[in-house]
Amino acid sequence: MLSVSARLLIAASVVLMAFLGLTGLTLDQAFRESALTAMRSRLQAQVYMLLGVAEFDPGEGLVLPDALPEARLSSPGSGLYARVTDADGIIIWRSRSTLGLALPPFPVVQSPGEFHFQAVQGQADSPPLFTLSFTVSWEVLPDTYRRYAFQVAETRQSFAAEVGGFRRSLWGWLLGVAVVLLLAQGAILRWSLKPLRRVAREVMEIEAGQRAELAGPYPKELRALTSNLNALIQHSQAHLERYRNALGDLAHSLKTPLAVLRGVVEKESLPSELSNTVQEQVERMNRTVDYQLQRAAASGRIALAAPVPVAPIARKVMDALAKVYADRCLRFQRHVEEQLVFYGDEGDLLEILGNLTDNACKWARSRVDIRAYPFAAASRRAGLVVEVEDDGPGIPSAKRQLILKRGERADPSVAGHGIGLAVVRDIVEEVYQGTLEIADGALGGACIRVRLRF
Repeated sequence: MLSVSARLLIAASVVLMAFLGLTGLTLDQAFRESALTAMRSRLQAQVYMLLGVAEFDPGEGLVLPDALPEARLSSPGSGLYARVTDADGIIIWRSRSTLGLALPPFPVVQSPGEFHFQAVQGQADSPPLFTLSFTVSWEVLPDTYRRYAFQVAETRQSFAAEVGGFRRSLWGWLLGVAVVLLLAQGAILRWSLKPLRRVAREVMEIEAGQRAELAGPYPKELRALTSNLNALIQHSQAHLERYRNALGDLAHSLKTPLAVLRGVVEKESLPSELSNTVQEQVERMNRTVDYQLQRAAASGRIALAAPVPVAPIARKVMDALAKVYADRCLRFQRHVEEQLVFYGDEGDLLEILGNLTDNACKWARSRVDIRAYPFAAASRRAGLVVEVEDDGPGIPSAKRQLILKRGERADPSVAGHGIGLAVVRDIVEEVYQGTLEIADGALGGACIRVRLRF
């Protein structure tokens, strides 16, 4: 496949050559028409000259002098010819330049005062000509007129030489201009595409491990591309680092419970004590594993991915939890515009909305509200605010920071592991550099507000 530079150069060259070709044809046609007009004007001037020197003699008829103002008419084979015919087409006068030359028939003009210009193909002993005929009605006596046709002709040789010289000059200059423009065009394209070549080179260096991200500055048209590429690279690195840290945390967190189990088994405790201890430590390991795996599953921002509609996700979460808590007959209300979007991973949004809404359902008496709306952020994309509110007893201020820690619950009597809000906090703060707030809601219960930045 052709490169971008080759495509642009070929396309621009085709357009340039077509433009210069049309320009050349237009100028050639314009010059040809101008030369024809000039030829007609010259021949018309010769007709006027002949009319000026012609005289009518009652005895001899129409008489023209031997010496004419135009010297070429007196030189045989000069290329300029003239003759006068009467109404019957009989030649009554012809210039000396026609001696030994048989001119082809000239077009006859019947109406006096009209000019007729025409290109006439020459005969075997005469070259091609441009002819101009003009008919006059000459008053020889009072109320007595005779009709004469003044006819002049000139060979096409001078016209062809003039047009040929112009064409050679025109196409020579156009060819030179085309070469210069193509060279300039190639230089401009090379200079214009230099940032793209730089991006490609730096991407190859990133793949080779020679650089961590794309360096700036870049032209305005490429900033969105390079920024997204850098964000994608950073996200991939951060995602890999989170997985490594999560797995490390998981392995470290399991060491202590396993050591306790090993110690209990080794000292031959009572069966009831052994059973309680094992059950407690296994539950602790389950909570740790659940927390670390959910935390490691967060994908984070995907810079080059399509945005995710928020309304269908909120609807899916509400429908699922309505079935889970069907015995409590909870009322769900959703305040999310259909066009609102989330610039991140769909799984992260499901994790945030699912945990927040599930937490609200556990404490709600009869109603749970979900709200989502955009907010102006420093980046080129608007941020997203998610609020989940219930009409339960609320969360005391003293416990609001406590329940955000892994394994902590506001009321141990309520089912759960105490990891949902901790997972949400980690996704919001670490992955999306956002904030999570717990406040008193208008319904009387708690309102958890999440701000996500992209």
